[in-house]
Amino acid sequence: MSKQGKVCIVTGGGTGTGAACARQLAARGWNVVVNYSRSADDAEVTAAACREAGGDAITFMGSVADDAACRAMAAAAQEKWGRIDALVNSAGITRFAHAAKLEALDAADFQDLYSINVIGAYQMIRACVPAMKAVGAGAVVNVSSIAGIMGLGSSVAYVASKGALNAMTLSLARALAPQIRVNAVCPGLIETRWHTARFNAEEYAKFKKGYEDTVPLATTASADDVADAVVWLIEGARVVTGELMQVDSGKHLGKF
Repeated sequence: MSKQGKVCIVTGGGTGTGAACARQLAARGWNVVVNYSRSADDAEVTAAACREAGGDAITFMGSVADDAACRAMAAAAQEKWGRIDALVNSAGITRFAHAAKLEALDAADFQDLYSINVIGAYQMIRACVPAMKAVGAGAVVNVSSIAGIMGLGSSVAYVASKGALNAMTLSLARALAPQIRVNAVCPGLIETRWHTARFNAEEYAKFKKGYEDTVPLATTASADDVADAVVWLIEGARVVTGELMQVDSGKHLGKF
């Protein structure tokens, strides 16, 4: 067990923002469950990096859309370390479709996105709450998006799911206080393969520059930038709950 001994489950922890959160927590002495649904190799790399950074880590395969998998994940953390202190809901999916193209999405698209982005987060929180209450405190951070605040994003279904996640964050922050704090980070453009896999190199460079040209800080976020905020909400924000922290280079301020 690490010197600190606290335990965090990170869903979607094999890649991107989730992986950055797992590594940063491990570097601070946390033990981490690195959850994944498809990226087994990436999850093992992240877990190895966590161990090298100073924490212990295990991987857990399972979709957060499956309530049984969520409960099993919480049980695995408790079996390994005997406690759960924090949860980062980083698992998320999207469909890319212009908002004006209403026929581009159907009910199944909305159901798929909600099953991961909203219901999955809820199921993970529900699975972890008893263990957090048992240790007397807990912190949940939902990785949301400015899409849920601004109404702009990769698709209407994605926007709606993140808006629902934000509302759920506020509701559960009230319901689970005072023992458990519930917050969300709402990033803008993050430089991960979420977008780099969508475009070729030239298209991505144009997309990235378009974002940078319209935000006050003239830059995009890295996965570690977002993880910085997540880790602070877990470790340093003792009196912060129900916060929707916008980590977006000022995008929410409007066109610069």
